[in-house]
Amino acid sequence: MSQSFSRREFIGAAGVGAAAAGCSRPVEPEPTNVLMISVDDLNDWVGVFGGHAQTLTPHMDALASRGVAFRRAYCQAPMCNPSRASLMTGIRPSTSGCYQNNDVWRDAMPDAVTMPQHFMQQGYEALGGGKIYHSNQNEARSWNYYFTTKGYLAPDEFPVNGLDRGHFDCSPIVAEDEDTSDTMIAEWAGDYLAKEHEKPFFLAAGLYRPHLPWYAPEKYFEKFPEAETILPEILEGDLDDIPPGALRSLRDHAEVTGSGQWKRAVAAYLACIHYADQNVGRILKALDEGPNADNTTICLWTDHGWHLGEKQHWRKFTLWEESCRVPLIFAGKGVSAQGAVCERTVELLDVYPTLADLAGLPLRPELDGVSLRPLLQRPQSRHDRPAMTHLGPDQATVRTERWRYITYPDGEQLYDHDHDPMEWRNLADAPEFAEVKRELAAMLPQNPSRKEVQGYNELPDEMKQLEPLDPGRHHKSDPDNHVDLLPGPR
Repeated sequence: MSQSFSRREFIGAAGVGAAAAGCSRPVEPEPTNVLMISVDDLNDWVGVFGGHAQTLTPHMDALASRGVAFRRAYCQAPMCNPSRASLMTGIRPSTSGCYQNNDVWRDAMPDAVTMPQHFMQQGYEALGGGKIYHSNQNEARSWNYYFTTKGYLAPDEFPVNGLDRGHFDCSPIVAEDEDTSDTMIAEWAGDYLAKEHEKPFFLAAGLYRPHLPWYAPEKYFEKFPEAETILPEILEGDLDDIPPGALRSLRDHAEVTGSGQWKRAVAAYLACIHYADQNVGRILKALDEGPNADNTTICLWTDHGWHLGEKQHWRKFTLWEESCRVPLIFAGKGVSAQGAVCERTVELLDVYPTLADLAGLPLRPELDGVSLRPLLQRPQSRHDRPAMTHLGPDQATVRTERWRYITYPDGEQLYDHDHDPMEWRNLADAPEFAEVKRELAAMLPQNPSRKEVQGYNELPDEMKQLEPLDPGRHHKSDPDNHVDLLPGPR
């Protein structure tokens, strides 16, 4: 397992020399709180990241103006479970063997100390709410408290769009924000942030939208008229130079475009992003108006990107830029740069060591990521680390500031982002780029994990379900709340 940094050394606030000289004891600095906000399935359609001209994200943009936005941040897997498990444990899929949504991440990493566990071990109160881990792969041992809701509101008719594509549906709903699960999560987090607490806290609030299905109160849809919607830019014949193994389902695109619903779907995604942004704003407003504003580090992230027709693909599950690139923002205590955009290539793996570093906690040696603290002080500093994303041990991509290299068992792809930011021209077979390709391929893990991991669908029912709780309350993490998925250390 890689280790690109050494353990920090800490010196007590009351030095021996000062005590011997009879000096007054310096005031020990107040521990730093952490507020972590995750937004599910959000791609780069956030104002500061420039992904779509019509997006409305004033609160996320305002957060970026207070800190550092990373324009080249990438997930470790283009799907929820392995991406979130990697971020929360600080361990790569290629190290753990947790590559797929059905993999039980705790089986892959039985001894991993999760991020909230690390903070708990250092005297913090760790609270979570909404979607932090994937689906029901939460665990009591990672939290002092956890808040859940009964699920999202849905229209009476399903699917509203008439497409037989699982939960690929979109529609406004007649509801007030306060009746929706994400707003309940935001208000729960806000209630906690508005109060003083005896212990420093690690608070994680996970918003579900814009994950499918795209349902949100109708006032958000009204801001994105379907007829005026700008579609993503595509290229005819874009897939002609792609190895077959890289292609996922093309049926989504065929059915969306065949039924004349491309603009409708894009508008619905934009509406749900705007709804998510409003809930981010609720959380930040509570923090800013409360007693913890000056002593809290804020981190906003999303688990992976999302296709909306680019390369004739929808959803995630690919190794292209649309699936792998993620919004990542740090602000608050410890972030000295203000309103900066960092162009260095970073990973979601870096969230764990960065938040621990900013809070003054020891940095665990098993973590595969590194602290981004130097970039939060000087965003243009040198940071020569590639980002790596995996769909499996033999399906991976490496991204540098200029290049993206992708390997599948049946072929390769190489894109020059200085000249081809849309990844329209595959250069993998061009002789003049053979050395570039070799250098990038050598950056990938040479012995990725191939361990067999317990499948979530194979677990007994009593180990699968996070018991639903009444909305508006938070509960201690104990067996009455939910059960651990698998036995392990506490």
